[in-house]
Amino acid sequence: MRKIRVSSTLTIYHDGRFWVGTFERIEDGRLSVCRIVFGSEPSNEEIQELICRRWSGLHFTLPVEHEAVPELVSNPKRRHREISKELRNRGPSTKAQLALSEEREAAALQRKAAARECREADERERFELRREKHKLKHRGK
Repeated sequence: MRKIRVSSTLTIYHDGRFWVGTFERIEDGRLSVCRIVFGSEPSNEEIQELICRRWSGLHFTLPVEHEAVPELVSNPKRRHREISKELRNRGPSTKAQLALSEEREAAALQRKAAARECREADERERFELRREKHKLKHRGK
């Protein structure tokens, strides 16, 4: 039986205008991210409802490679201090921000391609309409 290692982290922070939650999911060494904008500061009940009821509806980015940081065996007191320090200073990871920006870039490319197709179709339609009018004008001559 194959073991799958899954780790999920929710980071909530204020970006200057809104409260934002960033889910980071690491599954089999691959990181995928989801960003949720709350607006006002979310309560514990809202966060629990999000995790329990709306988890399956979250749209995560395509997974990217994520190298795991090796666990260092150290003094338990030092380890506790390191964990406390990281929890105080923790924001969304750089990998999560990178995954979100790649997803935005891919969506922008798709939008540009769709807009170009639509614009070219409109131009073809207008050209055909002009040709048709031109033919009707010179039909009797």
